[in-house]
This record gives sequence, C-alpha cells and structure tokens, in this order.
Amino acid sequence: MSIPTTRLGRTGLTVSRLALGTMTFGLQTDEAVSQQILDKATGAGINFLDTADVYPLGGTLETAGRTEEIIGRWLKANKGRGNFVLATKAVGKMGPHAWDQGASRKHLLDAIDASLKRLQTDYVDLYQLHSDDRDTPLDESLEALDVIVKSGRARYIGVSNFLAYRLARALGRADLKGLSRYVCVQPRYSLLFREIERELLPLCDEEGLGVIPYNPLAGGLLSGKYKVDSKPEQNTRFNLGTAGGMYQDRYWNERSFNTVAQLQAVADEAGVPLATLSVAWVMADARITAPLLGASKPEQLDATLAAADYRLDPALKKRLDEITAEYRKGDAPR
Repeated sequence: MSIPTTRLGRTGLTVSRLALGTMTFGLQTDEAVSQQILDKATGAGINFLDTADVYPLGGTLETAGRTEEIIGRWLKANKGRGNFVLATKAVGKMGPHAWDQGASRKHLLDAIDASLKRLQTDYVDLYQLHSDDRDTPLDESLEALDVIVKSGRARYIGVSNFLAYRLARALGRADLKGLSRYVCVQPRYSLLFREIERELLPLCDEEGLGVIPYNPLAGGLLSGKYKVDSKPEQNTRFNLGTAGGMYQDRYWNERSFNTVAQLQAVADEAGVPLATLSVAWVMADARITAPLLGASKPEQLDATLAAADYRLDPALKKRLDEITAEYRKGDAPR
C-alpha cells in the first residue's frame, strides 16, 4: 500500500491524501484500541491527524478533551510530534459558562492553549473553526485566529461546516484587513451527501482552498454492513451517546438504504468493497485534498486505506455519480 501526498490547498504544506479522523477515541473506543488505530493508520503512511477539543463524539462536558489527551500521550510515547501534521478544532462547548464556546476572541485564545496542553505540543499545524458562530462577527474571529498564527501556536487556519457564502465573506474580510486567511475547509461529503458540489467546492477551487471531507462512509452506512430492516447496533455512530440521534437523522432512512443497495450491487460487480469504492469516489475529485477516515476498530481501516491504491475507472465513477445524483440537491421532498 502506498498513500500519495499532496499540498494542502495553495500552501506549501504537504499531507497524505488520506487523513485519520479521531472522534471515536475515548468513548466509542478505549485508549488502547485508539492507539492501535493510530498505529495502523500511520504505519500505512497517513501523516495527517485530525481531532477537535469537544471530542469524543457523543460525549458530554465531562468527556470533552479526552480525545486530544489520548493523541497527546500517543505522540509523546510512541512517535514524536515532528512526524505528523496535526489538526484540531474549536467552537464547541467546553465548559459551564456562556463564553466557554463559540468563535469569540476570548474563547479561541483560551481554547488553543487548552488544546495544546492536552495534545502535549507547542503548536498545531492546522487550527479550524468547528462550525460557524453567527453570534460573533467574522472580523473578531479572524483577528483572534491571526493572533494565534502570528504567535506560532498554529501554522494554518481553516473552517468546518461553513456555508459557501459565509466562507466567501470571511475570505474577503481577511484579504481586506490583511489577516491570516483560511486555507482549507472540512465539510461533510460522501455518495449520500453531495450538496457541497453546488457552491462550496467551486468556491474552494477558485480560491485555492484544501478540502478535507468528513463522513466519506456516511457514518458507516456505506460500509454495507447495515440493513434497512435492522435497528442501529450499540456502540456505533447510530446509537452513540449524544450523537446517535444526529446520525440517524442524517442517514438512517429508506432513501439512503435503497441507494446503498444499488451502490453495493455496483461494488459487487466491480469486485471491490463498497467502503473502498466510496472513499475512492471522494478522492477522484481533484478538488479533494484528503478524506478523513474514521474507525472504532483497527480492522475497519483495511477497506478504506485500500482506496489509496484503487484507481476508479471513469465509467464506474459515472455510474456512481448517476445513482447518487439526487444527493446533490438536498433532501427529498416530504
């Protein structure tokens, strides 16, 4: 297996074309298994690790920060900080006070220091807003992030879960004010969620932004292991703490299962696991930098890591595009 590398947007930063998402660490997976997942992913050639201060997914205020702590201990004990591109995020609620969340100057300057302490490092390579805080002016967030970059605590900045028009406004404000500019986005993207193709991806292409999609397997539905007449299993994304309901709302419906059945038939015909095909489809778009691979067990990475070596035939990609064309338009009418 050989994982190629690429530049993150127009920056000079080189990253692996697959990245490891870590939001399962500390709740869905214990620390020992989390370290095994890190070992397997990095042993295969992934050098790009992504986390967030609020992780693990599905947790509470009591568990927030646990994932960063696990990564920090792993880096210190096993591999060393300098071998990896490390990304984290802030905005989510991290404490009992009203100001312990959001993209205000106060919270971001507190949040980066807290993340660095948990990660046991002096800097992160990429610091991202986890979502768009509409209650904080864009300029205030940009100015705070500029302070973080100029202080050396982060090398680059990015956003996640931003609408295209809000990102365009933020880029324009940064350019106007001479502030550090967002270099990448982290949106949800898969065969079952293609809305970003309409506006966000063209914006990223025009502005030279890297794209680090999450949920390339639609929370695991595109692994093909779930059945339409079954109930969500325990200890999966669809039944996990505070996040289970969100994932069921996203994907656990007849429309998605019908599409997965069609995709599974195509994968079977092509002789490739549906998970491999799904990640390869995401990677086939030249605008994509590195899909985020998630796992709750090391062996779950086998099929997704294989996407690095899989060459998606144009005719096969066209079939996948056609089957999932409706997912470019948003939810079906109800």
